[in-house]
Amino acid sequence: MNSLRVRLGVLGLALLTGFTTPTAASAARAAPSPTVEEQRLGGAAPQEILRRSGFDTVAPRFAEALEAARSYGEARRAVAREGSRLWRRAVDRAQGRGPAGGDISRDDDRPLYWARLGMTREVRTWEPEFGLTGGQRATLLDELERTSRGQDAIRYPHGHGLKRILLTGFDPFTLDRDIRISNPSGATALAFDGTVIETADGPARIETAVFPVRWKDFTDGTVERTLQPYLPKVDLFTTVSQGRVGRFDIERTNGAWRGGFGDNDNIGRTETVPVSDPASQPQWTTTTLPHAAIVAAPTGRFPVYDNTGVTEIPAGGTEPVVRPDGPTPGSTARAGGGGDYLSNEIAYRATLLRDRLGLHGTLPGGHVHTPVLRFGAGNTTEVTDPEFVRNRLDIIAQVRTILRVAAEGS
Repeated sequence: MNSLRVRLGVLGLALLTGFTTPTAASAARAAPSPTVEEQRLGGAAPQEILRRSGFDTVAPRFAEALEAARSYGEARRAVAREGSRLWRRAVDRAQGRGPAGGDISRDDDRPLYWARLGMTREVRTWEPEFGLTGGQRATLLDELERTSRGQDAIRYPHGHGLKRILLTGFDPFTLDRDIRISNPSGATALAFDGTVIETADGPARIETAVFPVRWKDFTDGTVERTLQPYLPKVDLFTTVSQGRVGRFDIERTNGAWRGGFGDNDNIGRTETVPVSDPASQPQWTTTTLPHAAIVAAPTGRFPVYDNTGVTEIPAGGTEPVVRPDGPTPGSTARAGGGGDYLSNEIAYRATLLRDRLGLHGTLPGGHVHTPVLRFGAGNTTEVTDPEFVRNRLDIIAQVRTILRVAAEGS
């Protein structure tokens, strides 16, 4: 309250005298409004999820840390510290360490998602006395995104005899259809981060990160920036997202096309996937996961398919054509096996990066689509139920088996 009086006093003096100090100018400059994604945070379901998981304390604690900062440098350190703390807390909770913090299942990815939005909203609307430029605020938001998604926490032990697996997941999406929704790929990332699985070829360490469902972040290179340091060092990678009802898909081909579906900020993009050096950009990339071995193995209760279909504009043509057996020579992409949304795009970007690093023939990698995570029959209002939890746990367990088969088949 005292700091608010000081800011109002300085601003009033500046208005009366016609002289604006840097501090007054910064105070007068309005902070950006919350995004569409952040505005959903006030809904009853997000608040219930935060309360019942114990993550409702995250944003208030973070706001206190910001208010304690006396400079941009202090603020940036606070953002990095609290973002990393949120990621570690979510991972620990998912893996059974520490208190569960309520009656929401430990494997739930939604507390992380909604708590992060509470934090980004605090940064976006924060107006410190020392002032923030637009660039500084953007840097703080970027720092928070990276640290709270595990993107800067990927660590593999040194030495031989341990395979290295990199897995990525996504935030929940289509929240305007059902704000209660969870994303099993994000839950899988939390469940697996830093864990070791046993394969016929020895142990394999899994490191994970989670990505936003926003076109702009992908345009800005968040996928390449996160993955590039690690792809040359790992033995296997897979991007994971939620796909179709009742089935897993190993996506054979990824397309260089955005189909326009709205993201979590309700923004759509219809265009060729924007990448660096577009002159050398292929229309299609392919998986190097051992798809035949994965499909043949008994990995869990959901069937697993080798999905080879795409949608293309054939060479010399003008209209899109569905090709169940993959693209034809010289065609233009309109949808990969995984569609034309951000799941297709992360697969395209990750496999294009693999190829540009010269790793196509040596590094197994591609995309796995999980089944849609569904609530129990008749549940249209509750944020969780026993069938919902069972479905998520079964999907997580099946992804783990798919990883083991993929590591052995590679």
